[in-house]
Amino acid sequence: MLYPYPSFLVAACLGALALTGCDDSSSAGDTGPTKPVVILSATLPTQTLTPDNTYLLRGFVYVEAGSTLTIKPGTVIKGDRPTSGTLIIRPGARLLADGTAAQPIVFTSNQAPGERRPGDWGGVVLSGLAPTNQVGGTGVVEGGLTVTYGGTNATDDSGILRFVRIEFAGVPTIPGNELNGLTLAGVGSGTVVDHVQVSFSGDDAFEWFGGTVNAKHLVALRTTDDMFDTDNGFSGKVQYVLGIADPNASDQAGSSNGFESDNDATGSTNSPQTQAQFANVTLIGPLATPDAEVGPFGGRFGSGALLRRNSTQSLYNVVVAGWPKGVTVDGAASEANYTNSLLQLQGVVVAGVPTGKELNVTTSGGFTMAPIFNLPANRNQLAATVAEMQLGSDPFRVTAPGLLPAANSPLLNPNAAAPTPAGFEPAPYRGAFNTTNWLTGWTNFDPQNTVY
Repeated sequence: MLYPYPSFLVAACLGALALTGCDDSSSAGDTGPTKPVVILSATLPTQTLTPDNTYLLRGFVYVEAGSTLTIKPGTVIKGDRPTSGTLIIRPGARLLADGTAAQPIVFTSNQAPGERRPGDWGGVVLSGLAPTNQVGGTGVVEGGLTVTYGGTNATDDSGILRFVRIEFAGVPTIPGNELNGLTLAGVGSGTVVDHVQVSFSGDDAFEWFGGTVNAKHLVALRTTDDMFDTDNGFSGKVQYVLGIADPNASDQAGSSNGFESDNDATGSTNSPQTQAQFANVTLIGPLATPDAEVGPFGGRFGSGALLRRNSTQSLYNVVVAGWPKGVTVDGAASEANYTNSLLQLQGVVVAGVPTGKELNVTTSGGFTMAPIFNLPANRNQLAATVAEMQLGSDPFRVTAPGLLPAANSPLLNPNAAAPTPAGFEPAPYRGAFNTTNWLTGWTNFDPQNTVY
């Protein structure tokens, strides 16, 4: 249960702001290194969080316009399960969470190792004043929050998220109205999002609602819904992206995809149109082989990439490996966008997907993806098995994946990679990795057993 008015918690700690030494016996949870516990609730003033303390989010915790929350490298912030602790940065406020590879900033569950689960807390919500295609130019953040986002400032600056992990967050309050691991609502291009891992989210790992923010080095690990969800006119560029599914955990609604992209919930023609661009992406699905048996939730997985509802999201040098369906272009509007090259698929590899499910459409008008997908200029490829791509030593080992391609992997052939649009770094290979492992040092693939 969520508590949209968390001020009732104030009495427990004798104040509405962060207080040190408050009794945390109601949710003792993780018994990590002994540090003072600082409880964060209601509304935060401008302040700095340091690794000398452990911080606990109780209820919905807001940073208001004009305030800045700074978080130093190595700081751990935990979310309270009973109150679905959530950190919300309003438009006009800033979050400066600038960690390092050696000292990442960690947002995680307050439960003990072995007792953590997706949806233990609400997650991080970053909202700004960049354009969105919501009617009137603004929208309200999902999940029961009192946050209106969006505006006309494409270069709006909501701060920095760099070398940050977000674990066991994401609360689906009601169907279609969820808190994600990381929500980016109307966030502008002046914001830095780089080296961010979202693990075990109870809803989407990353979801963008409009905005223009660019991002690099993103990891979605074992989320129960979509890995990367784009809506409401998001137009940023995102490069170097990894998603790994857990074959034993998927959304109850049967909609767990790698990418899910809509112009908006109704597929309208509202502008700006969702036109995100993703490059150098590896999405590992639940099927180690096309005929693999998966766990009790396996039937709820969908597509490596579901592009629908009039989206014009484009993919460049993307590997979709081991999904029940490969790439799905859903609906007549999105099919028209694909035909007219507004939605582009270039350098896309679909590997280890059951025969006949590699490329999918949902209308009955005779449209097929294959003629455009197979054009030599698009440099796309279908591979019967993941092994053909020599993707890594064991990309399906969820707690310690081996993901660097072998030296002779066809993914590293620069002549097979597609050129990327302006604004991306040169990376003439397909997938998230060449010979450099940008995961080193700051990621955690087994946070269930980590003591914080």
